Amino acid sequence: MQQFEYSSLIHAPVVVVWRFHERPDVLDILTPPWQPVQVVRRQGGLAIGALSEFRLFLGPISTRWLVRHVECEEFRLFTDVQEQGPFASWRHRHCFKPQGDKTRLTDSIEYRLALDTLTTPLLGWLIRQQLESLFRYRHEVTQKECRQW
Repeated sequence: MQQFEYSSLIHAPVVVVWRFHERPDVLDILTPPWQPVQVVRRQGGLAIGALSEFRLFLGPISTRWLVRHVECEEFRLFTDVQEQGPFASWRHRHCFKPQGDKTRLTDSIEYRLALDTLTTPLLGWLIRQQLESLFRYRHEVTQKECRQW
């Protein structure tokens, strides 16, 4: 299993950061413009059983990515796991920790690439680089959006 973590201090209370993540359009807002991803649907908000579906475009090839929320503790955390998609496995925990009137937002991901022993040595560095830029962008957008609330 590969692990990735990105954490930052958001200058807004936990309730504001959580409510931002509940917005129906949050996945569109948090998707970087350079990423070849289309948000297909989001059902159920952050609750256990909620679904998010994406279409990933890898050049001329597209693939479906379906994740389901398996854990949710309001104002504290939610976790989604891949049901179908490009990874052999994917588990993403979003943690919200109050720090005074601010929030420590941490995204922790455990994943395994398909054909792991072959693909990780070849593509592992690229996946980590893409995750780093994705979550840097997401946290910057979260910071900006939550300041406006």
